[in-house]
Amino acid sequence: MSKKTDGLSLLYRIRWRMTWLLLHVAGPATLPDHLDPRRRMERERAARVARFQAGRRS
Repeated sequence: MSKKTDGLSLLYRIRWRMTWLLLHVAGPATLPDHLDPRRRMERERAARVARFQAGRRS
Protein backbone atom coordinates (compact mmCIF):
# COMPACT_ATOMS: atom_id res chain seq x y z
CA MET A 1 0.00 0.00 0.00
CA SER A 2 1.42 3.36 -0.97
CA LYS A 3 1.27 6.43 1.23
CA LYS A 4 1.27 10.13 0.39
CA THR A 5 4.55 10.51 2.29
CA ASP A 6 6.58 7.75 0.61
CA GLY A 7 10.04 9.06 -0.23
CA LEU A 8 9.66 12.32 1.73
CA SER A 9 11.98 13.00 4.63
CA LEU A 10 10.67 14.30 7.92
CA LEU A 11 12.47 17.62 7.44
CA TYR A 12 10.96 18.04 3.95
CA ARG A 13 7.47 17.30 5.27
CA ILE A 14 7.81 19.80 8.14
CA ARG A 15 9.16 22.52 5.83
CA TRP A 16 6.48 21.77 3.24
CA ARG A 17 3.66 21.99 5.81
CA MET A 18 4.97 25.26 7.28
CA THR A 19 5.26 26.83 3.81
CA TRP A 20 1.80 25.59 2.82
CA LEU A 21 0.28 27.01 6.02
CA LEU A 22 2.00 30.36 5.52
CA LEU A 23 0.70 30.55 1.97
CA HIS A 24 -2.75 29.62 3.22
CA VAL A 25 -2.75 32.45 5.79
CA ALA A 26 -0.71 35.15 4.06
CA GLY A 27 -0.66 34.07 0.43
CA PRO A 28 -2.67 35.36 -2.50
CA ALA A 29 -6.45 35.36 -2.31
CA THR A 30 -8.10 33.28 -5.01
CA LEU A 31 -6.18 32.24 -8.10
CA PRO A 32 -6.84 29.69 -10.81
CA ASP A 33 -5.28 26.28 -10.06
CA HIS A 34 -2.45 26.72 -12.57
CA LEU A 35 -1.34 29.98 -10.82
CA ASP A 36 -2.03 29.07 -7.18
CA PRO A 37 1.27 28.49 -5.29
CA ARG A 38 -0.34 26.02 -2.86
CA ARG A 39 -1.70 23.91 -5.72
CA ARG A 40 1.74 24.04 -7.38
CA MET A 41 3.32 22.78 -4.14
CA GLU A 42 0.78 19.95 -3.99
CA ARG A 43 1.49 18.95 -7.60
CA GLU A 44 5.27 18.99 -7.00
CA ARG A 45 4.89 16.89 -3.84
CA ALA A 46 2.67 14.36 -5.65
CA ALA A 47 5.23 14.15 -8.47
CA ARG A 48 8.04 13.55 -5.97
CA VAL A 49 6.11 10.72 -4.31
CA ALA A 50 5.25 9.23 -7.73
CA ARG A 51 8.95 9.28 -8.75
CA PHE A 52 9.88 7.49 -5.54
CA GLN A 53 7.18 4.85 -6.01
CA ALA A 54 8.12 4.32 -9.66
CA GLY A 55 11.78 3.86 -8.68
CA ARG A 56 10.84 1.40 -5.96
CA ARG A 57 8.84 -0.72 -8.41
CA SER A 58 11.75 -0.98 -10.86
